[in-house]
Amino acid sequence: MHITLNNLKLINNEIKEIVTKKQLKISPEIIAVSKTFSLDKILPIIESGHLHFGENKVQEAETKWVNFKKQNTDIKLHMVGKLQSNKAKKAVEIFEYIHSLDNLKLAKKISYFEKELNKKTKLFIQVNLGNEQQKSGISLNELDSFYNHCSRDLSLSIIGLMCLPPTNTNSENYFKILKEASLKLNIQHLSMGMSSDYIQAAVHGSTFLRLGTAIFGERHIS
Repeated sequence: MHITLNNLKLINNEIKEIVTKKQLKISPEIIAVSKTFSLDKILPIIESGHLHFGENKVQEAETKWVNFKKQNTDIKLHMVGKLQSNKAKKAVEIFEYIHSLDNLKLAKKISYFEKELNKKTKLFIQVNLGNEQQKSGISLNELDSFYNHCSRDLSLSIIGLMCLPPTNTNSENYFKILKEASLKLNIQHLSMGMSSDYIQAAVHGSTFLRLGTAIFGERHIS
């Protein structure tokens, strides 16, 4: 069996066990984050029936996926990296999901291009739970007003919240905070959990796990 496919199967089994053991209401969807990997490395997973894939850069997604998706229309692409507002139009064209809505300028751009392209995108608000200056995202105390403005005034389809917990900390504490925020806003989905902490994220109600290294192995970036 191909190593990436084997990795994905092991993760799926692990999550099923956790869902059963903890009696979780939701079994999270795995986003296979395939940045820097070519399609030939991803094909075994696609052929197994996996549909959700993530990319960090608009240009890489365009090069890798656009033509392929014309013959494989069931595949769902997730933008999981930082999205610059000048790439908003292309992102709306390419992706079904954007996990990194992190400022008002970007929200306005997405809203504008959704109308122009007649396409709705499923959006996650990125929340900066640690108030880290080096990370983008909406602070918790601004989340309510930002969510209301995006959904009501800009007619955006906000389906969830996303977080990147501070490194070298207990991710579980931040997962709990994001879960509470989603309940307060009555938002269904949570994009939280990566290769190092996906089990804890699943336990705390994540509906989308963003897994790269755990599936594909270490990236070799020149």
